[in-house]
Amino acid sequence: MKKILTLVAFATLTVVSYAQDAQKAAEEAAVALTAAPDTPVPVEKPNYWKKSLMTNINFTQTSLKNWAAGGYDNYTLAGYVDANANYAKEKMIWNNRLQMDYGFLYSEDKPIFQKNKDRIYFESKWGYETPIRHLSYSASFDFKTQFDDNFNYKNPTDAQFAAHPDDEAAAWRDARILKSGLFSPAYINLGIGLLWTPYKWLSINFAPVNGGYVVVQNEELRKTYGMELRDSAVPDTEGKYKDSDYKSARFELGAQLKTDVKFTVNDNINFTSQLVLFSNYLKNPLNPRINWDNKVFWKLAKYFALTFSTNMIWDETVLIKDDDYPDGHKAVQFKEFFEFGFSYTFATKKK
Repeated sequence: MKKILTLVAFATLTVVSYAQDAQKAAEEAAVALTAAPDTPVPVEKPNYWKKSLMTNINFTQTSLKNWAAGGYDNYTLAGYVDANANYAKEKMIWNNRLQMDYGFLYSEDKPIFQKNKDRIYFESKWGYETPIRHLSYSASFDFKTQFDDNFNYKNPTDAQFAAHPDDEAAAWRDARILKSGLFSPAYINLGIGLLWTPYKWLSINFAPVNGGYVVVQNEELRKTYGMELRDSAVPDTEGKYKDSDYKSARFELGAQLKTDVKFTVNDNINFTSQLVLFSNYLKNPLNPRINWDNKVFWKLAKYFALTFSTNMIWDETVLIKDDDYPDGHKAVQFKEFFEFGFSYTFATKKK
């Protein structure tokens, strides 16, 4: 019996001692936690930028065999990039957009590749709110040109075929007529004015002071795009001037009105439209240059989309040459594309 009591007493003392040690350790830990410096909670910095990159690749192929209505086998490949970087903080905005198009086709009736799309268009727009609602002071810059040469493809003459009896493609290349090229032309504009944004889907930028240059590097195209004669230019005996007699750039000072519309019907369909009117104070201010671009984008599946776009230009300084008007004439320029292909967009995540 004494042994049992002794064991119980020993166990009791052990438990009490362990409990006292545990309590002491807990008290020391609490003191240490209380004395420890507060760890600051990291604050996430605001992101004032919204960025997106939309890529689109379209391919079409047509093959005919014993087709009574006629036609030619053909292939087309075109790509499109639309990059946006927009900044907004308090009363200031800064929007930047770069659009690039490039495409070509190959048809059985012409043994050469023909370019059918080519454009580089960069826009930058800065705005700062005025005391008037929806109205901002603005400064805008835009630049437009293309990647390489574009041609009007005409049927070769018998003489051109005879000059290349073993190379039909060379005869077609001889027959083509140069229409435009890199920096031929290029349009550069810088304007100061007011930006009105009455709705999220509409913005109107009016720049009463807009200066810029039209650049045509290729001498062969300078007359076509209305370049002025050099002061030292002298006509030949027939009263004609050489291509090198025309200046490579033309300064323009005027007013520009740019209207942008962007509708989002739902997550899959959106429509964008831009109308730009430019009146040159220095020459024919009542006959403005007009550029009107429209695009409908319909995302059919995760990686596939339909795109319909139109581009219209009226510029009285540009002469359109064809069989009826070999020396060129003024006309409305119009281009339309309906495409299906792969599309993917990289964008800033919404919070």
